[in-house]
Amino acid sequence: MTVRTLAIAALALASLSLPAAAQAPSPFITNPAQVESGRYTLDPSHGKITWSVSHLGFSTYVGQFHDVAATLVLDAKNPAASQIDATIAMKSVGTFSQGLDQHLQTADFFDVANHPTARFTSTRITLLDARTARIDGQLTLRGITRPVTMQARFNQAGVSPAGKRYTIGFEGEATIKRSEFGVSYALPLLGDEVTLKLEAEFVAPPAK
Repeated sequence: MTVRTLAIAALALASLSLPAAAQAPSPFITNPAQVESGRYTLDPSHGKITWSVSHLGFSTYVGQFHDVAATLVLDAKNPAASQIDATIAMKSVGTFSQGLDQHLQTADFFDVANHPTARFTSTRITLLDARTARIDGQLTLRGITRPVTMQARFNQAGVSPAGKRYTIGFEGEATIKRSEFGVSYALPLLGDEVTLKLEAEFVAPPAK
């Protein structure tokens, strides 16, 4: 057998083995119905809210709240009975501009001195398809409470290689009008509609 024949045979064997490797079962759950029900808390290192707003019509300005605390009470068999409660520390607003961060904390925007936190509490959860849900709730910002709807997508669940704890991953998006919460500074030059995007990893309590 020549060297060329051996090389071709080796490549053929390797190609035969690839589908088997690709079909190896994933250790993570992608079917929400199979997720473990229970009470979860947001991993603060992997839970952020990103906001974006039109800046003078020239660009979309993006910032983030990095200090978010949240709980998820999940009923996998009856998702409508699940509940989410989140609190955002408004002082944690970040834009990579120190001057703007300080301005956002003033009465022109979030009035952090008088309203240090914002809160979202779900009131109804409705499945749209196997992995997507509509979450209706109440958002309190600057002392004003108004209804807000978020669309959330389930990513996966399982024991995270990072924290070694059972973790559920979601992403969500909502749009609000800041003027409805008393934030009318520089309208209409700065956009009224603000898009909120959530990336969240909820973790189960540590094993006893």
